Amino acid sequence: MVAEAAGVSLPTASKVLNGRGDVSDATRARVEEALREFGYVPQTGRRLPVPTRVVDLVFDDLRSPYSLEILRGITEAGAEIGVDVVVGKVPAAEPAGPLAPEHSWAQRLKSSGRQGLIVVTSELSLAQVEGFARAGLPLVVIDPLNLPRVEVTSVGATNWSGGLAAAEHLLSLGHRRIAFAGGPLPASCSQARLHGYRAALENAGVPADPELVLHGDFQFESGLEMGTRLLSLPQPPTAVFAANDATALGVLEAARRRGMRVPEDLSVVGFDDTVLAELATPGLTTVRQPLHDMGRVALRTLLRLIAGETLDSHHVELATNLVVRGSTAPIADRGAR
Repeated sequence: MVAEAAGVSLPTASKVLNGRGDVSDATRARVEEALREFGYVPQTGRRLPVPTRVVDLVFDDLRSPYSLEILRGITEAGAEIGVDVVVGKVPAAEPAGPLAPEHSWAQRLKSSGRQGLIVVTSELSLAQVEGFARAGLPLVVIDPLNLPRVEVTSVGATNWSGGLAAAEHLLSLGHRRIAFAGGPLPASCSQARLHGYRAALENAGVPADPELVLHGDFQFESGLEMGTRLLSLPQPPTAVFAANDATALGVLEAARRRGMRVPEDLSVVGFDDTVLAELATPGLTTVRQPLHDMGRVALRTLLRLIAGETLDSHHVELATNLVVRGSTAPIADRGAR
């Protein structure tokens, strides 16, 4: 029965059972899987090897609290279900032109025994995505900066709804000059947050002022630079919606350097709800992304792809919600502003 289930001859099944070496790895794996399915326990006491599942997890930036929370979700899920997770950074760009297959990123991972790949907040080229497909390496991306092919599987959050909630909160406090300090212009998550912000303004009948919309790189320094520019305008905003918490902290610092008080003189909202939001002074009002759960969902989705399952959707979005802290307050009476 075991030989039939594995699609091999009786002598081949016997070789695997007796630990002979003259059997291919693929054939051995099929026979051992069939033995496990039939509950076979060798009389010699030799345990059948349990196949090791190894996936790669790569980040653009391993320093941020955002990345650490994603990492925690994926590694905890891996420990629970017996998957080894190898963590690294996105490799340097490969040279243009023909590249020997054995030297490509995809083939290096395949040769190292990886069974799949999770990429976090990074930009992938079409050539890289096609390389993973040719190598038979399933791919899942979290908060992608771009999607070179619509069928690439992604996990994210409801960024548009989060942007809408952030701007609606500020509008409910009486703010009308609300700025947006965004991430990289091509980043799909930042674009979705921007569109949610614009939708809230439009719904409230508040004209969108183009000079109040800036783009940076999701870093503190970028938030400081954008905050300085916004607060130097002849008619500065009374509130800023920053596309992530690190950017929001940069805006808070820009306000501090100008002698402005938060939230009395300026209200600020972030996005992510990382540990930065709780450590900020005052505590940062922010849109919570379920980063830990996004990591867990990404790993389980990748394992379904590895197993050859058909997904109901290539794109999964987990719900966001607004967390109100001390960085936002009703607008003060400041005349025309």
